[in-house]
Amino acid sequence: MSHLHNPPHPGEVIREFLGEMTILDAATRLGVDHATLQQVITGAAGISPDMAVRLGDIFGTSSELWSGMQLQFDLYQKDKMM
Repeated sequence: MSHLHNPPHPGEVIREFLGEMTILDAATRLGVDHATLQQVITGAAGISPDMAVRLGDIFGTSSELWSGMQLQFDLYQKDKMM
């Protein structure tokens, strides 16, 4: 069992990337319902590969950044359970 640090849910990072942009504006740019984005931001939902690509496109990052954050978060959560 590895001992990872406690990574933030990617939704917390998205919130920082939004800056002054509203969730509704970001959801529109992402092409998703604002409730979907809200669930990700609050940590109620994870980032799918499709969402990772969309986030990469609007924030000028790689999709791997977002999917990697989700993977690290998921691994930490699983590691805590063991």
